[in-house]
Amino acid sequence: MRDLGVGFGYLLKGQRWVARHGKQYGFGLVPGLITLVLYAAALVVLAVWGEDVVGWATPFADGWSSPWQGLFRGFLTAVLFALGLLMAVLTFTAVTLLIGQPFYENLSEKVDRDVSPDGTAPESGLPLWRELWISARDSLRVLIRAAVWGVLLFAVGFLPFVGQTAVPVLGFFVTGFFLTEELASVALQRRGVELRARLTLLRSRKTLVWGFGTPLGLAFLVPFVAVFLMPGAVAGATLLARDLLGEEIDEEEDTDQDTDDAEGEQVTS
Repeated sequence: MRDLGVGFGYLLKGQRWVARHGKQYGFGLVPGLITLVLYAAALVVLAVWGEDVVGWATPFADGWSSPWQGLFRGFLTAVLFALGLLMAVLTFTAVTLLIGQPFYENLSEKVDRDVSPDGTAPESGLPLWRELWISARDSLRVLIRAAVWGVLLFAVGFLPFVGQTAVPVLGFFVTGFFLTEELASVALQRRGVELRARLTLLRSRKTLVWGFGTPLGLAFLVPFVAVFLMPGAVAGATLLARDLLGEEIDEEEDTDQDTDDAEGEQVTS
């Protein structure tokens, strides 16, 4: 259970790191804002036309008497929207990381240098187009895995009591796991760790992963929060990746101020 607290601690440390590096944080908001607009539009479409989709998919209920038809289709519409929201949370990170790949790669390297005892950071040595291709390919493979879990949870949701109690809890843990994988992939991919090896690594420390990703997944359900937490989440996931690989983390607080502030002070002096 200790790993739960450690994972949550990395989430907080990541947010503190970006708070000390304002310029990095500011640039990190842009990809999240773009993704948020796209996802908000998709969820609005689902909310407006979701009932029509359910009606089209359940023609066998056309002859049902009131109120059973309305209750049945209303329940399915709510489940459909909840599933769409779950998929939005699961894929938001992947899409945002893909849009902001160059920045987040740079941010992760800076975190590595900050906490590394020798001040160095691993580098992939790959061209940008290759990194983007690998990131997109792996994100699609993770999305397929997440979609399978989503369908299973959707099906179990029809079971009395279990569907209303256990499924939401399981959904948040699944969300936390895949969120952490996507975020940690920035640092792990730079170290040449392939997707299959990443998943094995994360499964070996599930409680650590859940401690980091589950509260983050819950926070991402609040509108706009995901945008503001993304830069810090990438920073925290870099620390988590170092822990998973057994790399030393310098726990000393960064005594330097934001790089931009330091440069500003030099200019004014």
